[in-house]
Formats: sequence, C-alpha cells, structure tokens
Amino acid sequence: MMKYRIPGLARISSLVLLISISLYSQAQDIPTDPASISAGEALFKLNCKTCHKVKEKSVGPALAGIEKRAPSIDWINNWVKNSAKVIASGDAYAVKIYEENGKSQMTAFTSLKDDQILSILAYVKSEAEKVEVAATTPAGGAQGGEQGGVPSSYLTVIMVGLLIVLILLLVVLGFIVSGLKRFLGQKELSEEDREVVDSGYTFGGLLQSKGFLFVVAFVVIAIGFKTVIDGLYTIGVQKGYQPKQPIAFSHKIHAGQYDIDCKYCHTGVTKGKSANIPSPNICMNCHSQIRTGTNTGEGEIAKIYAAVQNNKPIEWVRIHNLPDLAYFNHQQHVVVGNIECQKCHGPVQEMDVVKQYSLLTMGWCIDCHRKTDVNSKGNAYYDKLEEVHQAQIKSGKKDKGNMKVEDIGGLECGKCHY
Repeated sequence: MMKYRIPGLARISSLVLLISISLYSQAQDIPTDPASISAGEALFKLNCKTCHKVKEKSVGPALAGIEKRAPSIDWINNWVKNSAKVIASGDAYAVKIYEENGKSQMTAFTSLKDDQILSILAYVKSEAEKVEVAATTPAGGAQGGEQGGVPSSYLTVIMVGLLIVLILLLVVLGFIVSGLKRFLGQKELSEEDREVVDSGYTFGGLLQSKGFLFVVAFVVIAIGFKTVIDGLYTIGVQKGYQPKQPIAFSHKIHAGQYDIDCKYCHTGVTKGKSANIPSPNICMNCHSQIRTGTNTGEGEIAKIYAAVQNNKPIEWVRIHNLPDLAYFNHQQHVVVGNIECQKCHGPVQEMDVVKQYSLLTMGWCIDCHRKTDVNSKGNAYYDKLEEVHQAQIKSGKKDKGNMKVEDIGGLECGKCHY
C-alpha cells in the first residue's frame, strides 16, 4: 500500500501546536485566585482608573480582553512600564494604539513589578467576565454625615417639655379656678367677696397678671439661654464651610463623571497623617493632553500650566481644619480601618465646590468610635484583644456584640491629644 505524504503538513501542525501552546501559556500566566484579583483591584484603582475603564472607553481604551488583543504578556509589561519606548521601537500594535487614542501618551509606571501588572490583568479579566445585573438596592447617600448630634438639641427637647408642662399647669389652674367659682357661687358671701367671685377675665387684665408675665419672662430667658449655648457649641465648628478656590476644580467631574479614585490625587491618605493636596505634576498626568475643561474651557487649565511653567505652587484654600491639639492620621483610618473617604467628607463626587460635610468635633469622633466595629478577621494583631473582649462579655462587664473601636483604646485621651 502506498503512503502519500503531504509536503509541509508536519511543519504546519507543529506551528499550530506552538501557537496553541503559546496562547494557552499566555492565558495561564494571568492568576485567578481571589488574593491576586483583590490586589489587582487596589492597584487598578490607584494607577489605572484615572484613564481607563474595564468595559468602556474613557481617556484611554477599555481594558477588557487586553490579554487577548496584545501580542503577549511581556508586551503588556513593557507597554505599562514605558509605552514611549515601545512606540519608538516601531512596534506596529503600539503605534496603532497610539494613533487611535489621539496620540495621547500613557504615563510610564516604572515602579510596577511584573507580578503586580499580572494582578491588574487578573482583576480586569474578572470584571470583564462578570454579567451586569441591574441594581436591586436603592442608591444610598453618603454615610456618616450627621453622626454625633449637637448637644444643644437636648436643650431644645428640654425647652419644649417645660413649655408643655407650663401649658398643662395653666389648664389645670383654669379648671381649679372654674371649680372654685362654682363652689363659692353656691355659698352666701359678702358683697365684696361676691364681686371678686363674679369678676370675669379681660384681655388687659390677663396681660398685666403676674402669671402671664412670668411665662413670658421664662420663655424669653430660655430662648436666650439656648442661643448662648448654641453659640458656644459652634465655636470652631466649620460645617458647611465652602471657600472659593484659586482654580475652579470640580470634584463632580473628576471623582463623579470620570470616576477618578480619591487616592490617585490625594496620595498621602495611605501613607501618613495628611492626605496631601495634589501637586500640579499630578494634574499634568492628564492635562498634558486634556487642555479644555468641561465647564470652564481653557482658562482654568491654563492656570495649572502657569503654575508649572513659573514653578509656583497653586495656593489652594484649606477646607478641613482641626485644632492643633488634636491628632488625626489618615493612614490609620483609610488603610487599617478601611473607611471610605465619603464617610467623613460626604459625597464629594457630587460637589462642584467641596465643602466641609461633617462636624469634625470631638463628640462626632467619639460617637463614631463607639459605633464602629473593628474588623479583626485574618489579623493576628487583634487576637489577644478579641480574647479580652469575649472574656468581658462572659463576665458580664460588656454586652454581647462585636468589638468596637472604643474597646481597643479608641476613647483614650492620649490617642488624639498628645
């Protein structure tokens, strides 16, 4: 039996096999474990979210399916770390992306490691594969806007209560007087006594009566006292403070419309005490390409260019001011406490001009420490504290419930006043 051999078939088969292995290997390089996806989400929000979305085009292209469109994972690594170098090399795909996006050059992320970029790809792939489901819960407002009520509210309740008591006393006295009149009307009285009993009430007489004057004096004094107390409690409280800024920067557009993560601009929140006001260099990461504002045209963005060219800082007006005697650390709350910015600063993504949303008073902070649960899961630092907390519950010293911030020293004076 004759055997026919098709020329090149073995070579074609080998090539197909190599391509399949290459594609399979490339797909396998992207991790799928929850830890990598979670790490990738944090990195995406910090570095990529400003210009990219997963399923929609933003400043840059949508990232869904990038692992399939790009030539290789190594190519993606090189592009992320230095896109200008890849474009300059004449790479056809790199040049194509560059031209399709208005020749906007991507920021070089030289500090990102290969495994971090893989984590970002894992997050993007995970998000791209999710099926969009219509939200079933109503959109809620920002949290924590009114925690820790103003103490003077208790005075209002007391005043209203006292006024109600006074009115009830007057009603009771009226019934007593009416009953006494009916009782005395059946008795034999002298002319003088009869005249007193039969005398009626006049409006002028009511205004001149001691009882009426006492009620008026009490109300005036109570209102004055409450006004003074309210004034004392508002010393140093700047809730609603909304100064005009040197540049008409809109958080509603940046944090709302373009969904830029707060930590991208305010880099200090994850590293130390202060959140940091972004320098013009951070602004220029985007505005080196974007020169026309949504609401203000070119005038406001031109002020950023002027600050960079003249090497002068932008003199932003500070909004949130704490007294020097109080210590507050953003890193402790944002990183350790995992608190969202909106918890204290309100819905900044809806504000064209930012204002102080919360009271930021001592009582407001203490109230939060009393109500906030400590997330101790997976953190060995809290193991001993959790044991102590459970022991106090068993001994009856504490009610059943999760461990609060106050249970781990959140109300100690030295924590905030040092």
